[in-house]
Order: sequence, then structure tokens, then C-alpha cells
Amino acid sequence: MFRDSKFISRSPDVMGGTVAFTNTRVPVQTLLDYLKDGESIDGFPTVTRDQVIYFLDEIA
Repeated sequence: MFRDSKFISRSPDVMGGTVAFTNTRVPVQTLLDYLKDGESIDGFPTVTRDQVIYFLDEIA
């Protein structure tokens, strides 16, 4: 689905291997659920707009 990158990563040492935004403790799925509810990424100050755009481009 994605390649570990400067934007998205998965490590058994961080949140048990959950796919998360790099250098954060924000799981990708959590942020996606938040966006589905009509919220903005502003609720996750450690996640950059570039990280979200990269992820969305990868899954599109």
C-alpha cells in the first residue's frame, strides 16, 4: 500500500507496528476517521499537511 518514507512509517517499537505518520504517534486510520467526521488536520498539530497529502496520493 505504501512505502515507509519520511511521511508514513510502521515500526514494532512505535504503537505496536500501527501505520502512523512519521515522527508522530498519530495512526493514519485515526486521522482518516477524524477527517471523515468533517474535522480538519488542525486537530493533529504533529502531522503536517505534506504528510497527509503524501498518504492520500499513495492510496488514490
